[in-house]
Order: sequence, then C-alpha cells, then structure tokens
Amino acid sequence: MSLPKRDGVHGRYYLIHKPDTDPEVLAHADRCIQDVLDGTAKENHSGFPTVVRNHNGTPFLPDQLLERYLSKLPLKGFPHEEAVAFCDALRRLVGWREIDHTLRQYIEKQVRDRYFVVGEREDFFTAFPPCTVWPELRPEDVDEGLLRFACYVAVCYTVYGLSFEYLTTEHILGLVSQLRPDMVKELKTGGSGKLPPNIQKRKTKHLTASANDAFATIRITARDCTEGCCDEALSYLVEVLEQPEFPRSYSIEFRGPEKIYLPIPGLPKKGVNQLFACAVRYPRLHVRMENYARLAMQEDEVYQNLSDEICALPGTFAVFALGLEGPKWWGLVCDYLDRCDDEHSSLQEKFIHAFFKKYGFTAQSLPVLVHGVQSMQNLKPAKEFRTLIANKKWLPEREVDLMYLYSDHYLDARNPTPAETDFFTITRLDAWGESTWFMCTPEAAEKLIAMDYDNLAVKETTIVG
Repeated sequence: MSLPKRDGVHGRYYLIHKPDTDPEVLAHADRCIQDVLDGTAKENHSGFPTVVRNHNGTPFLPDQLLERYLSKLPLKGFPHEEAVAFCDALRRLVGWREIDHTLRQYIEKQVRDRYFVVGEREDFFTAFPPCTVWPELRPEDVDEGLLRFACYVAVCYTVYGLSFEYLTTEHILGLVSQLRPDMVKELKTGGSGKLPPNIQKRKTKHLTASANDAFATIRITARDCTEGCCDEALSYLVEVLEQPEFPRSYSIEFRGPEKIYLPIPGLPKKGVNQLFACAVRYPRLHVRMENYARLAMQEDEVYQNLSDEICALPGTFAVFALGLEGPKWWGLVCDYLDRCDDEHSSLQEKFIHAFFKKYGFTAQSLPVLVHGVQSMQNLKPAKEFRTLIANKKWLPEREVDLMYLYSDHYLDARNPTPAETDFFTITRLDAWGESTWFMCTPEAAEKLIAMDYDNLAVKETTIVG
C-alpha cells in the first residue's frame, strides 16, 4: 500500500498528531519508534526541522514520535525503565533540545495536573507556579513508576539542558518530594546511578570526594594541600568531566586546611578558588590544570554555586591561576576569554586588571587585552593602565595604537596632540549580532580602520545634546 503525500513543511516529513492521520502512516511511525529502540533509525538534520527516518526511509518529527510513544504507556504501573530506554535512545539520535519540551509537557500533564492544585505565579519573574497536593489524593492513586520517570526527566534537564534549566529540575523534584521524599533523598545521596561507583565516591589517604550528576555537584574534602593531594583532586575532576552523563554546568565544593586564594582582588573566596590557588604552586601540576580547564570550558555553562553577579565559566579559576604564571599559558587565557558569555560574565575583568598590573602591556600580552575587551560588555580600565601604556613606547605601532584606542580618549604618547571633539562609533559583529563597542576620536578611528579587523566597523557619529 502506497503512502499519501507528506503533509509536513516543504513535504519534508509526515505529521502524526491529527486524529484523521492515515493508518498506514501511523504504522510506519510505530516502526520508526521500534527502529529507535533497535538503533536502526536514522536522523537527518540537513534541513529544518530535524527528522527521524525508519528503516524504510519514512520521515517523522522526533517530538511527535516521543508523544506517540508516551501516549501508549499505561499511567497505572507506568513502565519507567522502558520509557527511559526509549528517551535515551531518541536523545542520543537527535539531541536533547528536540525532545525536552515534549517531556516537560508530559510531566506537567500526567504528574503536576493530576496530583496537584496548581496556583498562580507570584510575578512575571517566577519560573513556575506554586503547587500543593490535592487534598483528596490517596497514596494508592500515585504511581511510583511515573514519579521515577519524572525524576529521570528532572535529571536530564540538569545534565543536558542549558545552565538556567536547573530551575526546571528543581520544580519537578519539588513536586516529587511532596509525594515521595524518599525518591529525592535517594537522588541526593547517589545521583542517578549512571556514574561509575569509583566516580560517585572516592576515598584516599589524601582526600574524600563525591560526584552527583542529579544535582550537578562535585565535593572534595582534602586532608592536606600537598602536591600529591592536589594531583589526586585534579585527576578526579578530569575523570568526572570525562563522564558523558555528568552536567556541563556544576558546582565544585572544596574544603582544605590551607585558606589561600588567587592574588586577584575581588574574586569570590570560594572553595574552587582555594583549590586552584593550592594546585598552581606545583609546576608539575600545571599541565593537569590545563587539561581540566579545557574539559571544563563550555560556552553558555557556569559554576552553579556562584551568584549571578559573579557568574563564571567552568574552568575560570584554573585559567586565572595559570594565566598569572607566565606567557606559556596565555593562549589558554585567550581561548577561555573567547568562550565567556559577553552579556552576563564580568569576573574576567578582575583577572585582566591583575594580569596587566603584573606583566604590563607588551606585544606578547596584548592579545589578552583584545580577547578580554571582546569577552564582556564594558571592560573598565584600571587606573594604572594609562601609566603602563604611556611607558610602552617600544611596542609595535599596531599594538600601541590599540592601547590608545582602549584609553578614555586617544593620545599618542609618541606625538601628543589635543584630543578632537568629533566622535566615531566602533561596532562589533559577533555570534549575537552587531553591538556598539566604544566611541573614539577621528584620529583613533583612522588608526583602527588601518588595523583592518574583520569583525569591527567604524561609523561616524553625530551627538545631539
């Protein structure tokens, strides 16, 4: 029997959510679901949207396949292990972003709306409404398998979701804890159970460590701060991050006997700061620190135990520690700055100030400034910068020019002239689009145009006031 014409966008796939969907199309969809479980389904993202094809090549939307699969499962005696197996297979095939919304809607419909009275959100900034258990709900009416599946979805939001989606994890686990607090306690103690036992918990003569993927935490308690202890701590961090099931945004909670911190004013005095301040004292561990930093540095991820005001990319403190050790690590610093969230992250400003106070402005150190300026919205110069820049007349002309562009106004120390009053706007093009970087005088604009940066544009500006 031949299939009807595809009714998806541009004839790219079949829709299966309509009540009048052709039975033969639904049969092909069911084959596709089985192929996902068997590992024989194929994903195609060459066009939009992403589709999944069964072994006959019939294409479907992944979220509609998931919705159809879940709709057939019983709500009493919910087979959570089978559901988890299918969701994991589909996630590996198409990615978490293709299925997360459908899973969240399913939990809201089958857990929240069936077991809870849903209130009104307090304000626009509250992510989820308050929920209280239905007064007439009987314990026998609550399905354990469904709650365990809800826990699985909650953990997935932490492991595979964006950094802010821990809020969804907290919301779902908050629902479960009102009905079965023992399930959430189990997750807090042992995580999802997907991490190897020697990663979940580790104890040596130097330290005690644990990792929890469900709550995205790594805890290390050191008995000493010797090279051997720091080596073990770094090795453990690397091993944890090498686990594909561990979240990319996480917290490091470190406790050690020596309360020392990186020599960067304004950095939060957290355990992760203490850890890398201890480790950087041992040159043999520097490569191990770099290994950790490169594993940890993931765009749009954060250390979750730092407040929004001091949010930082994972790997931040390792990079800062190495960056102050010398030019060998400045390439790592630039790579780190390129990954910083230029809309929200500003902790790197404190490092940049300390960095140039220590090393000054040279041809070697200048790339750190260039990458630093582009890593955040408004990098403020330290008051010492003007003196440091003025003393560096031996810099190549291009670098000197850029130093003065960074000053409050343009002043060439080699040939001082009065600053002009007409301004030019410098705009920067990045992944987020075009944004204003800074304003400068015509002389500075001329110099910048000569530098010929691909992602910078110079526009004359008329100031009315």
